[in-house]
Amino acid sequence: MNLAEIKDKRIAVLLSGGVDSSVVVYELARLNLHPDCFYIRIGPEESADGSSDEKDWDCSSEEDIEMATAVAARYGCRLQVVDCHKEYWDKVTSYTMDKVRAGLTPNPDVMCNRLIKFGTFDEKMGHNYDLIATGHYAQTEIIEGKKWLTTSPDPVKDQTDFLAQIESWQLKKTLFPIGHYMKDEVRQIAEREHLVNARRKDSQGICFLGKINYNDYLRRYLGEQPGDVMELESGHKIGEHRGLWFHTIGQRKGLGFGQGPWFVVKKDVERNILYVSHGYDPQTAYKSRFAVRDFHFLTEGISELPQRITFKIRHTPEYHAATVQTHDNGCHVICSDQPIHGVAPGQFCVVYDEQHHRCYGSGEISVEPTPTLPKGGSMG
Repeated sequence: MNLAEIKDKRIAVLLSGGVDSSVVVYELARLNLHPDCFYIRIGPEESADGSSDEKDWDCSSEEDIEMATAVAARYGCRLQVVDCHKEYWDKVTSYTMDKVRAGLTPNPDVMCNRLIKFGTFDEKMGHNYDLIATGHYAQTEIIEGKKWLTTSPDPVKDQTDFLAQIESWQLKKTLFPIGHYMKDEVRQIAEREHLVNARRKDSQGICFLGKINYNDYLRRYLGEQPGDVMELESGHKIGEHRGLWFHTIGQRKGLGFGQGPWFVVKKDVERNILYVSHGYDPQTAYKSRFAVRDFHFLTEGISELPQRITFKIRHTPEYHAATVQTHDNGCHVICSDQPIHGVAPGQFCVVYDEQHHRCYGSGEISVEPTPTLPKGGSMG
């Protein structure tokens, strides 16, 4: 973070009440900058009669705001609460439910960054600022005149995968003041500075759910739709499920069938059948080739992927090496060097360069690979 580049900029900080965004405020304050701070309220949905389900959903927003207020006041910053509740439930929840209803595996946190934190917030307040600072573990770098999203040195906490769907104009406004730190270093700074939330635990799971179980969230909006569970290899029925949306490809835990372990390997949405495979490491749970559609490029002016890449399909420290086939219809086929466990349609495949440093963006994994020939060659 170069002071010369940001000292004359109008900076807004998205202050959640957690330790990461609080250290962001400290990092800017120690440079004698006093940014405006904003707490984005998304909270639980209101019920049909207009009453809040705050108690039912165990939302921690009041505690968050209390923490954020204390941190902002300590560093002489103004804090404002921005209500993005309606936009969240209209945009992100509808995206989530549409995807799971279609048998896909969505990522609400990815879309929250694009649509709410860097989207709706910008429409309401962020357009008044040159830079939006957040506590994400990510970095940016100017390479040959273009701003790239680059990875954090902390492979466990790196959050570039959650940012890989933001728009190029949003990327231009991002500022990640703690992105060059390891998580332990951020904790140490918070404790050294005696921040009120220095030892507060990191939030887990989807950002707005609090302690609510994800399946309870799905049940609330989609209910249950019982169907058969079949063994893929034999076609034998081994039980029943309560709804395809309660299961993800690659899932092993929580299936509740005897003589396991069982892995979820396929969903037939039309027939409402969940297919599973038996064994500790069944080959049917792996794929080495899959299609990615609607690839979203992060950096303005970049519209092609290199032939050799690394990628992720879930939030893990590991990167997988692969070759990319680009097709005439704009689809990409990822040919992984090694078979990958739990490739699920609807997941985002996040693509990086070979050194897993620069993030190109992400696309949604398709149900089946495209049959269209790749540009300048055969399927090989």
